[in-house]
Amino acid sequence: MKKVLIITLMLCLSATAFAEIRLGALFAVTGPTSFLGNPEKLTVEMLVDQINDAGGINGEKIKLFVYDTQGREDRAISYFKRLATKDRVLAVLGPSRTGCALAIKNLAIRYKVPFIACAASATIVEPANAFIYKTPQSDIHVAEKLFDHLKSKGKTNVALISAQSGYGATGRDAVLQNAERFGINIIADEKFMDTDKEMTAQLSKIKDKNVDAVICWAAGAAPAIVARNAKALGMNNIYMTQGIASRKFIELAGDAAEGVKLTAGRLIVADKLDDTDRFKTMLMKYKTDYESKFGGSVSVFGGHAYDAFGLFAAAVAKSGKDPVKLANELQQIKGFMGTAGEFNMSNSDHTGLSKDSFIIAEIKNGEFVPAE
Repeated sequence: MKKVLIITLMLCLSATAFAEIRLGALFAVTGPTSFLGNPEKLTVEMLVDQINDAGGINGEKIKLFVYDTQGREDRAISYFKRLATKDRVLAVLGPSRTGCALAIKNLAIRYKVPFIACAASATIVEPANAFIYKTPQSDIHVAEKLFDHLKSKGKTNVALISAQSGYGATGRDAVLQNAERFGINIIADEKFMDTDKEMTAQLSKIKDKNVDAVICWAAGAAPAIVARNAKALGMNNIYMTQGIASRKFIELAGDAAEGVKLTAGRLIVADKLDDTDRFKTMLMKYKTDYESKFGGSVSVFGGHAYDAFGLFAAAVAKSGKDPVKLANELQQIKGFMGTAGEFNMSNSDHTGLSKDSFIIAEIKNGEFVPAE
């Protein structure tokens, strides 16, 4: 009888220990892309605290496991395996970079652990798989939004300068493959390495072709160098992507940031939106919560994590702690209002956004504002 009581007690303690929702996260918290991963980590930690303080999901608290990839693919692979096998998480948020997300795709499928990436490339979710999702708008949406804007301004002769990285390469493909159908002529196509410290040679070639505008497709410190080099050459009409949608770019580029336009979610101009904008209340709550807790400015990169966590929470509330059911719930989400836009997932679309989720922003007097 005593032995039965001991076994029963052990089973009860075991059940109690796992009466929680185990969630993993892989972010580039330190290293050269910490401007992506650190706000993502802080955002998810804040949201987990908020939801746990409110009683959790279906009465269960979330236990969060966060690992720092430093933006490295080998670390993303190693930590994903740890999350899946040792930590036994239900799902993983992140990684921060496209290369890291691509590196763990097959692992997510093998271990049947869904992940919601905070990286942008469409190749992450193509072809669609029930265990793989992402929250940033895809390259094609960026290209389409840029082309629409350029065409409306009569700027049809355009140059492209892109980073030789996962993000830059897939962005370059999106531009080159879709420009013609929008009536945009790509008359220069230059590249640089993410680690390059000078892009004057490439920009000088572009300047000689007398283009209407320049699209720079890159993230990290490199776009700030492009902006400074372009300013030194007297070049205007520089367009970039959400890869620069944080104050870090403005700090790095200095006065060369002035006048740069970019595709971005509404978050970076949340306080400048009209009060009738249906996203404003949600965006301002996130912005206020984040900035009051951590100081500094909210960024779209933290917003990607905000959306990833929101999608996870919405799906797990219906699926319970079954990863296969969770994966199926994720691809059925409709009308989810996130910082990047309205998410409408399907079996074939695991981003669920369109070009309409973007705005064109401009940097004026050191601030992001909606472009005219």
